[in-house]
Amino acid sequence: MFSKNNWYVAASVDEVKDKPLGRTICNEKIVFFRKASGTIAAVEDFCPHRGAPLSLGFVEGENLVCGYHGLMMGGDGKPAAMPQQRVEQFPCNKAYPVAERFDYIWVWPGEPERANVDDIPTPLWADNPEWAVGTGMFHIDCDYRLMVDNLMDLTHENYVHRDSIGQEEIEQAPVKSYAEGDTVITSRLMENIIAPPFWQAAMRANGLDPEQAVDRWQICRFTLPSHIMIDVGVAVAGKGGFDAPAEYRAGGTVIDFLTPETETRMWYFWGMARHFKVDDEQLSEQIRVNQHKIFSEDLAMLEQQQQNLLRNPDRRLLKLNIDSGGVLSRRKIKQMLAREQKTVA
Repeated sequence: MFSKNNWYVAASVDEVKDKPLGRTICNEKIVFFRKASGTIAAVEDFCPHRGAPLSLGFVEGENLVCGYHGLMMGGDGKPAAMPQQRVEQFPCNKAYPVAERFDYIWVWPGEPERANVDDIPTPLWADNPEWAVGTGMFHIDCDYRLMVDNLMDLTHENYVHRDSIGQEEIEQAPVKSYAEGDTVITSRLMENIIAPPFWQAAMRANGLDPEQAVDRWQICRFTLPSHIMIDVGVAVAGKGGFDAPAEYRAGGTVIDFLTPETETRMWYFWGMARHFKVDDEQLSEQIRVNQHKIFSEDLAMLEQQQQNLLRNPDRRLLKLNIDSGGVLSRRKIKQMLAREQKTVA
């Protein structure tokens, strides 16, 4: 239940340096490698000679060399050379459209002729010196749509993350969910409350009194095929909430790029972009470490939820008002898949 004709984050740029990287994206086994010229290439992770994974080879010049018998594969998927062999009649591999954007490597696993690099989303914080960004990645044994549900309904924070970002006011504040085109927005605003530990630390880092009352916001934005950006933060109560002047607020954008590996496994590229104290590297690392801990708390829940659903495929799940953001997002995914299947047909 995922679309192949879309751009997905495949890796961080740091993961592909002088060695090839094998990764499965949307059930496609792909090897990524950086040519001597510095550009990224992506081809099927399959040597046409004996079926060995090309990701176990090495890069030589502009080509990828199979680590089994030395066949050299070009970034266009065409065999370039092999010791003692003529390769003109060798079968070609599928080559994938690939691009580098704001510290990520993006891949289009579907029909290459439909790929347009201009369709890769450009967030406000991308390549912007006024923002500081910390990132990470998890490999999770669950359907990516379960993570969509998780991120579009932050009620779970009061239980899964009760010691860091959870607080009872999350459950008490009403949830508003709606669609704007193919974007789904879910928002929750909490007024005149005391910030939870994670946000008290952020307030302290930004020179604010962590004990004073604040207005807190959570604004989740889902965009196809599986990207979610969440504006989160707190501001001194009565100073304008999300629109408060910088000196009264501490906030940022939670980065969530969800990439299906298979129907029941995914790659989760996460991060936090913030608009205050951008030169404070110690603060950046502190936030990244804390965010890693918070997201780690989701893993066991999601993976065991996936196993429960696999064991009980016929059980119907409830849809409550707090699920509205996830329900709308899944509807957009379903509509996208229907359009793609109609185009193929």
